[in-house]
Amino acid sequence: MSKNKENYYDLVYDLVREVPYGRVTTYGTVANALALGSARMVGWALNQCFGAEPPVPAHRVVNRKGELSGRVHFSTPTLMQELLESEGIIVKDNRIQNFKSVLWTPDDWQ
Repeated sequence: MSKNKENYYDLVYDLVREVPYGRVTTYGTVANALALGSARMVGWALNQCFGAEPPVPAHRVVNRKGELSGRVHFSTPTLMQELLESEGIIVKDNRIQNFKSVLWTPDDWQ
């Protein structure tokens, strides 16, 4: 991956596409890995990713507490949870139960 992309949204989308199946990351982790912007800016970018090609697994990005704070931006209120659960992630009361064990951080984002 290269940071020589056209815009910030592209950078966010590329990094989020790297999050493995069955794992999650946080808005802040993405922002820190990119070394620009903020967690909130990552959220704004992900709110615009629907329909992007290749698809962006935005359901794999949660807040720093493991809460599904972005769930309201999906086509149905339960879709984010359904997608996570289909990957084996346990969600209860809109929060990932085994958060530390499924948290992914990019080791070498360049």
